[in-house]
Amino acid sequence: MIRGRIARLRRRAGTTALPYLLLLPALLLELAVHLVPMVLGTVMSLKRLTQFFIRDWTAAPWAGLANFRTAVDFDAPVGRALLHSFWVTCAFTVLAVGLSWLIGTTAAVLMQDAFRGRGLLRAVFLLPYALPVYAAVITWSFMFQRDTGLINHVLHDQLHLVDDKPFWLLGDNSFAALVTVSVWRSWPFAFLTLTAGLQNIPRELYEAAALDGAGVRQQIRRITLPSLRPVNQVLVLVLFLWTFNDFNTPYLLFGRSAPAAADLISVHIYQSSFVTWNFGAGSAMSVLLLLFLLVVTAGYLLLTSRRKDATA
Repeated sequence: MIRGRIARLRRRAGTTALPYLLLLPALLLELAVHLVPMVLGTVMSLKRLTQFFIRDWTAAPWAGLANFRTAVDFDAPVGRALLHSFWVTCAFTVLAVGLSWLIGTTAAVLMQDAFRGRGLLRAVFLLPYALPVYAAVITWSFMFQRDTGLINHVLHDQLHLVDDKPFWLLGDNSFAALVTVSVWRSWPFAFLTLTAGLQNIPRELYEAAALDGAGVRQQIRRITLPSLRPVNQVLVLVLFLWTFNDFNTPYLLFGRSAPAAADLISVHIYQSSFVTWNFGAGSAMSVLLLLFLLVVTAGYLLLTSRRKDATA
């Protein structure tokens, strides 16, 4: 009997451990892909790593926290430029995430009821999210051209809304162009996520609210938005992380040197690392960005969990 029990325990242990063993290779690969660059980047941030040590970066002399002190010295040119880039990125993120969420929510609510052509319209809405980012953003860069772009052709030549054709990829207008492209790319993801969340709301709630005399606005305020709160908590966090770290959009729109009005921190770190060849300073800025995102994410999750416990 003892041997039989031992054999059964071994079979149970093997059955329980099998899923974890199957996931172990993928988990190790994910840890290697994410943790190894983070560790190496942290080590680089502690070195005076310039173009003279690219061949053997381990031979670069140690700088300690000097790179970090330079990055956060807001009275010096490097620190002021980084702070400016940080505030531009914050403003860009707030506008892009807010507009993407608003447009996605509106589209998801309007597409909730069945009507002819709804499936085709949903597919059209998802096209910006399905297109490759490089093809999409490069197309937008052509559209924003001053003399030959579609945007100025419509605004100036057809609608006559502006007296002169503005420069969209230079000066202050570059910020509006960057937000436009980012929202165009991001709102279909919000639409897709919220559409899935709306499927879990029972239709009986809307029917009961309509019988009680609640209008469309009251139904959205009292039923739709509260029911979508768990989905929105994850959606806003994902959009925030994607947008704050976005590098492809500004780089493809403006190239290596973005205008001051659209100098996102991702491009700023790239310039500090690969244009000025100061990899130590660029790594220090990357570590500071990582710490900032970790703090914001932890605070956001803590705040949302407390709200959830308070309403439970």
